Amino acid sequence: MIETVGIDIGTCGGLALLRGVSLASLSLADIADMPVLHDGPKGRANVNPPLLAEIVAKWQVREAFVEYVGARPGEGAVGAFAFGRARGVVEGVCGALGVRVTLITPAQWKRLIGIAPGKDGAKDAARAEAIRRWPDKAALFARVKDDGRAEAALIGLAGLMRDSRRG
Repeated sequence: MIETVGIDIGTCGGLALLRGVSLASLSLADIADMPVLHDGPKGRANVNPPLLAEIVAKWQVREAFVEYVGARPGEGAVGAFAFGRARGVVEGVCGALGVRVTLITPAQWKRLIGIAPGKDGAKDAARAEAIRRWPDKAALFARVKDDGRAEAALIGLAGLMRDSRRG
């Protein structure tokens, strides 16, 4: 049985639980928005570790495919630090729960899924692809702000696809 979670890091990200007996039978078993609270000194959004741990523990997975993020050109120090903090929270929570983390770059997962590289239209393309792959769950990706959910599901799928080609 395949069970994995895909994680799109960041305060607008998401988590997706994928299950199936094979890649062809993979279903989207559950989905969650990244748990975020505005609890920092300046009220900035931060990924909340206890809430994230509750989701991951409830799903009882042993592996997670996580989008590999880093500082982006032109990004300020505050934004880069926030992204780094979110990655640390995700890896720390997964590590504490015994969940193996495999990082996958945006270019890798988009290529495997068939989404054109670059930023223009990528978020809508991810939502459209998630709806195409899981039409019975289309409502989960209906809103513009559901791109984190869609990307999480596709990151998990791409990670499994990549691993199946290696084995």
